Formats: sequence, C-alpha cells, structure tokens
Amino acid sequence: MGLAIVLENENGQKIERVDDPTNILHKLLPSHDDERYNLLTFIDWYGDTTFNRLQVATVISELELIEREKAETTEEKMLIHNILLLAKKSQQAPHFYLKFYGD
Repeated sequence: MGLAIVLENENGQKIERVDDPTNILHKLLPSHDDERYNLLTFIDWYGDTTFNRLQVATVISELELIEREKAETTEEKMLIHNILLLAKKSQQAPHFYLKFYGD
C-alpha cells in the first residue's frame, strides 16, 4: 500500500484525499539525501507527515519539479497533478494542512 495524501482542517477532519494504492510515489519522491528538495525528503513512508500552509508553497514547487523531471507515465503525471491540486487547496484558508499518511 502506498501513501494517502489528505487535505485536512485543524481538527483533523478530512476534506479531500488522493490515494497512491500502487505505490507510485515511492519511485517519484526524492531520497532523503537529494539536496534539490527541502521538504519532500522528509516524508515518512511508515508514519505521518504534515505540511502547514506556509510550507506548502515549497511543497508545490518541489512537486512541480517532480512533474517536469520524473513523472513519465500518464498515471504518474495524473497522481502528481492531483496532489498538486490538494496542495493548492490547502493554501486557500488558514488552518488547512496537507498530510501524507504512510503505511
């Protein structure tokens, strides 16, 4: 099972989610030592990782880099696109969070 990416409010209420049931992100997300990325390297595959509204701008730029340089198949591009949509929605109001749930 892959990651679940969820847009949540401050109470932990799930607003919208994108699932990665075939574990595509394991191939696309950067390794912990990739210096081109500042935040996505901290995603915990086995735990939960939360990004706040201030961090999401960096997350978006890093996802866009993955979209340009790493995503090759239609499935990979669609997954990144859908995560980008969630990330952008998380910037629309205070107390929204983009959360990556690991296994």
